[in-house]
Amino acid sequence: MTPEKIERLIREQMPEARISVSGGEGKFTAEVVSKAFDGLPLLKRHKLVYAAVNDQIASGELHALTIVAKTPAEVA
Repeated sequence: MTPEKIERLIREQMPEARISVSGGEGKFTAEVVSKAFDGLPLLKRHKLVYAAVNDQIASGELHALTIVAKTPAEVA
């Protein structure tokens, strides 16, 4: 698993998002900025991102993903 593959998987689910993924050896951090997070609590934001990589987590290909999920207003 590479940061680029994780970014691609998230982008497939959230094409409008700004995504940055770092890390390696099965442990990654994804920073995702999206309007889709407007009005959502943190748990629901994380669920949206996890949905994109759920198969990789279930297979063990991705061991740990730390998510930083913000709206565009929160990073402005």
